[in-house]
Amino acid sequence: MKKIGLFFGSFNPIHIGHLILGNYILEHSDMEELWFVVSPQNPFKDKKSLLKDHNRLDMVQLAVKNYPKMRASNVEFALPKPSYTIDTLTYLHEKHPEYSFSLIMGEDNLNGLSKWKNAETLIKNHQIIVYPRTFEGEKKDHEYLQHENISLINAPIVEISATEIRKMIKDGKNVRPMLPPEVFDYLDGSSFYK
Repeated sequence: MKKIGLFFGSFNPIHIGHLILGNYILEHSDMEELWFVVSPQNPFKDKKSLLKDHNRLDMVQLAVKNYPKMRASNVEFALPKPSYTIDTLTYLHEKHPEYSFSLIMGEDNLNGLSKWKNAETLIKNHQIIVYPRTFEGEKKDHEYLQHENISLINAPIVEISATEIRKMIKDGKNVRPMLPPEVFDYLDGSSFYK
């Protein structure tokens, strides 16, 4: 059974931190592919600074085109909104019974995991790979890390945020080093985030 890692996000925009992390996970786990699942609307995020779905998908496709084990996924575009991870996983299992799907999430998301739709089912039926993040607040739900399906990997912490990149673009600052070259070219000369 082919093992696929699912990295969900708004990727607004995708940046080198996402690629560094994705590559690390592929090189240090039994994942055979990593899919960047572009979320149309995160139930916990404000939508006004979000670029159109297809623009964010275009950027992810450009960013991963030279990485044979990575791909962009628009699976959530056709699903009811807002998108819930458990519903997307159920859909993917029905569509691809030959694949085994694992979830990739930042350590900061563990604190809210108990509030996710059908969290217990999610944890029971899927491997979850957690990457370290620096974040404010206590690590209160980290008893989750005792669960056999949840593992913390020692990936590098890349302190680059899409929010900061958007702010820098708006302020006319150079963001070239933070973005894959194809994504920088896509944004450069556009009015996106300005």
